[in-house]
Amino acid sequence: MKISKIALTLALALAFVLPVCGQNGTMTPYSAYGLGMLRDRSTSIQRAMGGVGYAMNSGRQINAMNPASYAAIDSLTFLFDIGLDLTAMWQNEIQDGKPVNDKRFGGGLDYVTMQFPLGKYMGGSVGLVPFSSVGYSFGNKIENGIDSRQGSGSLNELYLGIAGRPFNGFTVGAHVSYLFGTILNETYAYISLNQSSLFQRQLVVRDYRFNFGAQYSFAPVAGDRLTLGLTYSPSKALLGTGRSVNYDTSDNEVQFSDEHKLKDSYSIPETWGAGINYQFGRKVMVEVDYTYQPWSKAKFRQSESNSLQSYGDRSKYAIGLQYVPDFRGSYFKRINYRAGAFWSDDYLKLRGNQLREYGVTAGFGFPVPEFKTTVNIGFEWKHRQAHPDPLIKEDYLSITIGVNFNEMWFRQSKIY
Repeated sequence: MKISKIALTLALALAFVLPVCGQNGTMTPYSAYGLGMLRDRSTSIQRAMGGVGYAMNSGRQINAMNPASYAAIDSLTFLFDIGLDLTAMWQNEIQDGKPVNDKRFGGGLDYVTMQFPLGKYMGGSVGLVPFSSVGYSFGNKIENGIDSRQGSGSLNELYLGIAGRPFNGFTVGAHVSYLFGTILNETYAYISLNQSSLFQRQLVVRDYRFNFGAQYSFAPVAGDRLTLGLTYSPSKALLGTGRSVNYDTSDNEVQFSDEHKLKDSYSIPETWGAGINYQFGRKVMVEVDYTYQPWSKAKFRQSESNSLQSYGDRSKYAIGLQYVPDFRGSYFKRINYRAGAFWSDDYLKLRGNQLREYGVTAGFGFPVPEFKTTVNIGFEWKHRQAHPDPLIKEDYLSITIGVNFNEMWFRQSKIY
């Protein structure tokens, strides 16, 4: 009966999520390059704390950033977490010596995850999380005409994770993910009213990916806990198919067509993540994380449409804080207060300028009265631009809403 509950919940969640998993709130011309804008498996709780999570573990929340955390769940609990994202973006650039401003809005389903016990010292998780996303629409003047560019799509990870505790304080875990999605980039060139061309590039990814993690916790002083976390994902060739087509839209004639395997032209690099988490009793938790991806070693297919791009190594620093006045106090004392900040040199280089992001976050976790479920609301301000030449400057304000269901599905009922 307990396993059937898990299977039913999983089936219902996937039936709802899979039809909309290609939707995303990305709306930046920077996503026209590479595989789009990358994500780090962070939930609404973690995004409100600057995106930390490598050393975080709790029996009350799901942490897909480090699979070793799943062993922290107790043998009676089932967790389900779903998140939404709403974003406003302000854009500024210089065109022909004049400032040009733009404002856009987006949002949608962000992730869905579940976690369940597999025994006294083991836990598992299933979820759907974003890997990268593409979304943009803009135009440029070209010689003898104009061009219009647009792109859409995303890559998503459907993962299965398992973790165990071989001895007290130490946990290890692993993910196997099905990486899938479609990215479409299109450029329309209008030379005259009667002459136009379409340049279309499509990537269809059907791949797998592994992620390994470990955590070690101990008490440096009575009542406190220090946790060290480490994750690793190996590099690999990207599997799937690519297609490039040039059309003369005036007479609907194909001028050029090329289909190829992604394995020979694209790859994703290894990923390292490390974190230190310190909990002062049950009131205060602080974590510092570092992420590194050597994208300069990854392959990508060069074409005329992306000739100005290259890859650089990605590094991200993040810090997060959570404060709970009284874990067992009145309602307002049980509210979780969160804050964080991050800085990232992204993997994209455009005309020799590396993309850079930094931001601050804040949020709250509101417990549902008489239940262990928590509603999490987070706020994130982020600035993005290239360096040293800023190219396009972007400011984002995002609101994340997550619902973390905590159910005691595995308690044995007794009849007296």
